[in-house]
Amino acid sequence: MFKKSLVFSLISLALLIAIPAYAICPVCTIAVCAGLGIFAKLGIDDLISGAWIGAFIVSTVFWAIEFLDKKQIHFKFRKIIVAVLMYLLILIPLRLKGFLGHPLNKFCGIDKLFFGIGSGSIVFILSLWVDNLLRKKNKRRSFFPFQKVVIPISFLLILSLIFYLIIKG
Repeated sequence: MFKKSLVFSLISLALLIAIPAYAICPVCTIAVCAGLGIFAKLGIDDLISGAWIGAFIVSTVFWAIEFLDKKQIHFKFRKIIVAVLMYLLILIPLRLKGFLGHPLNKFCGIDKLFFGIGSGSIVFILSLWVDNLLRKKNKRRSFFPFQKVVIPISFLLILSLIFYLIIKG
């Protein structure tokens, strides 16, 4: 019970101290990293940890692209190259350290961590799309304070809960 309370408290704290920011909010990225660290300490399954890693990677991809835009650095296939490099920078060390590719760590025939990373990436992108859709409906304004933080974190928490129920099922 203490572990669940700790996770809930830290996530709530991250949401309370959030500040509005850029394309991908730095607080969102920090919350993803904090969630990942907490999950690792608590021994949470790789499916769930992977979801948060995937969201973190997507967040850093958007940050890097925004950085390149601000510096007016443009080249062919820039967004694809940045995305591939960010994924490789995370996946290669995970593979080299033995976290990725263990034959007994599978979900639906796919490595749990890899499946989680893919799912987390997709869900995080979906959450950004939902946030943008809501803003368009409200004349480019948020419906509620910290919407840009609450929606992605909520989507990740829901995905984590779904994975948890599947694992314990």
